[in-house]
Amino acid sequence: TWHLKKIPQIVGERTFSLDSPKFEAKTKLELNSVCGIECQRRLPVPSLSDLKDLLSYETIFENGTRTLTEVNVLGLVLDPAGNTTTRRSLRKKRQIYGTDSRFSIYDKRFMTNFPFNTAVKISTGCSGILISPKHVLTAAHCLHDGKDYVKGSKRLRVGLMKTKSRGDGRRRKGTKRNGMPSFQWTRVKSTHIPKGWFKGVSGDIALDYDYAVLELKRPHKRKYMELGISPTIKMMPGSMIHFSGFDNDRSGQLVYRFCSISDESNDLFYQYCDAEPGSTGSGIYLRLKEPNKKKWKRKIIAVYSGHQWVDVNGEQQDYNVAVRITPLKYAQICFWIHGNDENCMQG
Repeated sequence: TWHLKKIPQIVGERTFSLDSPKFEAKTKLELNSVCGIECQRRLPVPSLSDLKDLLSYETIFENGTRTLTEVNVLGLVLDPAGNTTTRRSLRKKRQIYGTDSRFSIYDKRFMTNFPFNTAVKISTGCSGILISPKHVLTAAHCLHDGKDYVKGSKRLRVGLMKTKSRGDGRRRKGTKRNGMPSFQWTRVKSTHIPKGWFKGVSGDIALDYDYAVLELKRPHKRKYMELGISPTIKMMPGSMIHFSGFDNDRSGQLVYRFCSISDESNDLFYQYCDAEPGSTGSGIYLRLKEPNKKKWKRKIIAVYSGHQWVDVNGEQQDYNVAVRITPLKYAQICFWIHGNDENCMQG
């Protein structure tokens, strides 16, 4: 069963106007970080004042204006135990490990139906996932390099896979052959990024806050995927994670994969799911067949951050990493979606 957790409250306190950004950063689909599994293990547990700072957030609007919202955190019980880890295994420096276990989804009956239709393409080259009628979850580094917003984020758009072509079903000019998805592009009204992401790049807190939420200018009418709290590996229903995105090496295709998680810290999952740049920002979900119900229940429990190179014992090693949706991050993302914390009490 899903393990429910009581959620702390994130409350907006003050909002300040900031200067408009330059939008001059280059998009990086692969990050270089120096804080790997061992480094994460040694990081101190943030204090309540640290968390208030890390969870304060920037909002950038369609017209280029920008604000900073300071938050308070209520009802949080700090865990004195440090970062947890489980088992660990080494691997070669590749993003596809052994046999390529990814599946390209060609059949439109699958592609345009849940859960695959929740995957979206971000105009900066990443992927994302629908989490409400007008919100998309993706990776922060798809929009901001830690110092400035990337060039393509000034006129940011989200591509939703088209469900039907107009007319009598015959192929029209502009639609694609061979089951390739075509996209309906929607402008982004505003973007929220936690302050911890800006701090993380400069302060070497690594990737813990590599997530962002986009608010679409117009709501869609598709089924979206619910958020959940990331369980530990031992408590994970089904023991497998799943995600779909638009990998660069399979241009125009929706690519699905699943795998088990190999290691974890308090904020990150380390896994060997085969993935290439372009799938960054995909929503990682669990699925569970609930008692006496025939249908699978799915919940997003992490955001795929991408392929990472790190120093481990003085040697360069790599892994694929995902940012876990902890109770605090659940509270923050839920607050961004609803504008209040009343709908965010149980995860």
